[in-house]
Amino acid sequence: MTARIQPRSQPWTSDQFVDAVMAQWQQLRDDGSHVTGEFLETAQHTVRERLDQWVPSLIETLEEIYALPEIFAPLASLVAHGLATRPTALQHRDQSRLHEPDHLQRSDRIGYATYVDQFAGTLRGVSQHIDHLRSLGVTYLHLLPLLHARPAPNDGGYAVMDYRNVQPELGTMADLEQLADNLHAANIDLTVDLVLNHVAQEHSWAVSARQGDPRYRNYFYVFEDRSLPDQYEATLPEVFPKFAPGNFTFSKELDGWVWTTFHSWQWDLNWKNPQVFCEFVDIIINLANKGVDCLRLDAIAFIAKQMGTNCQNLPEVHVITQTLRTVLRIVAPSVSLKAEAIVGPDDLVQYLGQGRFAGKISNLAYNNALMVHIWSALATSDARLMAHALNRLPAIPTTTAWVTYIRCHDDIGWAIDDSDSGAVGWGGATHRGFLAAYFRGDFPDSPARGADFQENPAIGDRRTSGTAASLAGLEAALDTEDAQDLELAERRLLLAHTMIYGFGGIPLLWMGDEIGALNDHDYAANPDHAEDNRWMHRPRMDWDFVARVHSSDKGDAQVQAARRVFQGLQRLAKVRASLPSLHASIHTTISVPEDPAVVLFVRSGPDGVLVEVFNTADTERRLSLAALHSFIGTTCTDALGVDEVRIVDDALQLAPYGAHWFIA
Repeated sequence: MTARIQPRSQPWTSDQFVDAVMAQWQQLRDDGSHVTGEFLETAQHTVRERLDQWVPSLIETLEEIYALPEIFAPLASLVAHGLATRPTALQHRDQSRLHEPDHLQRSDRIGYATYVDQFAGTLRGVSQHIDHLRSLGVTYLHLLPLLHARPAPNDGGYAVMDYRNVQPELGTMADLEQLADNLHAANIDLTVDLVLNHVAQEHSWAVSARQGDPRYRNYFYVFEDRSLPDQYEATLPEVFPKFAPGNFTFSKELDGWVWTTFHSWQWDLNWKNPQVFCEFVDIIINLANKGVDCLRLDAIAFIAKQMGTNCQNLPEVHVITQTLRTVLRIVAPSVSLKAEAIVGPDDLVQYLGQGRFAGKISNLAYNNALMVHIWSALATSDARLMAHALNRLPAIPTTTAWVTYIRCHDDIGWAIDDSDSGAVGWGGATHRGFLAAYFRGDFPDSPARGADFQENPAIGDRRTSGTAASLAGLEAALDTEDAQDLELAERRLLLAHTMIYGFGGIPLLWMGDEIGALNDHDYAANPDHAEDNRWMHRPRMDWDFVARVHSSDKGDAQVQAARRVFQGLQRLAKVRASLPSLHASIHTTISVPEDPAVVLFVRSGPDGVLVEVFNTADTERRLSLAALHSFIGTTCTDALGVDEVRIVDDALQLAPYGAHWFIA
């Protein structure tokens, strides 16, 4: 980075910052830039408006964390350069998105997440399967870490050594730009991972630090002895206690202990250093100008450090995130942020903004609580814990959206609050242990086929690996060739998807879920994956199998099951898109009026009421019409139309794992 604007000894005013950016932007345009044609005058007017609107907020948040005189000059230069080099097509995209601020919240939004190599081999290969994504209604594609990572082990790509290049075997940055163009033509947004908490020890910053450069040493947390690390360790959890115990690693070259939350070769960055902040502003603008529409802020919860805390979810995290988003609102307002914050319920909503941060931080955040409670309800045939825990979450800002999902690339951490479980008469630790055992398949009558991940006996924590289909019982049913169990497994899996499609926000499919992909029990044959059983739920996409699913041939039991799952998801996407009441700005209230197995999602918006009824049990259940009509009038229809609406003795008869979406 080269700062072209001269630093000042005193903090700049908003007007001075705006004037400096505009002057340098004009100079860069005169020198030749991507801003051309008639759009130039429109861009000049709208950019000035954005600067006038957002620079005061930028200054306000910056002064909370950094010394303003030293950061304003480089930051102004970065903003000006980003504006000058933003391609014309993306400027038009900015203008379009400014006129549809709810584009991420609409009910026709469907997400899909995958690794590039597991899905299609290369970035160019992904373009060849855009039709597959569109057939599922996908409008949002999240490609997991694709920036240049260190050689394995690299935490699945999250140990980045170069933010400006793509992993060589996946392609080039030019390929990424072309893919973004192809996706935009198909009305699909592109999301990529941005690792904020740490870099690989092979990153040039870490290399320079080891070579003795004091500037880059200050990019990291380095301690001369163990006294301060030991004090921090007293309140720090271990993320990977089995194969990466502790949070600090001794470096001979640094002659000190470097902070390494995740692995010894992932060095935590010192976000107290304004130069680190400016580095990431530069990185973010570069990715935005390559056509990336959304940045998934990986490990965002960990970037602030404070003695005596667990160094997660600290207020500085939200200040930094708000500041980064403000920069994007100026340079690339069509680009959004998604917080990867897999944290407890009380901390979760903070990543979309509460209080003074409301609507100013991330546009999207993962609703991991919904995921956990869906699996809990299916394991227990009891949704009371779900209702209590999720109703306790405050409503999120109406300009933001949840990302809902039943599986992701990671393990499932059974993040159930003790007070929530206690409210329904269950012990928190006991229930978490039950869920781990149930989805491992070790509980009587459990159909699940999962595996423990990172068991920590010291705190009794066990997380779970496994594909959605295998956790739902599809693998076990295919093994036993039991037709009834197979039908129940399919219904269980589709019910879970129906819940995330009906909660509001962006439902996110993990690659392979659309065809009921089973656990890959051969994952350990790859030595790079052998020590990490999360790879059992990251199998390569079998495109030959997909072709069989789409063919007219009847196929075997697995093909037939996959076909029913795929068609079920297609139907869900179409029905969801037709319902304005699934706009993400509408809050979902959860009710368990009678039978604990029967749960209602109630969404009341300006276009009417939607009442979603779910049976989480493998047997038929009933819901009295009086209970249903207390939420919606007596004249209503089932928009979902999967199961027959059966009324017996003034009660709605619900099929095993049945679902109805009633609209007035």
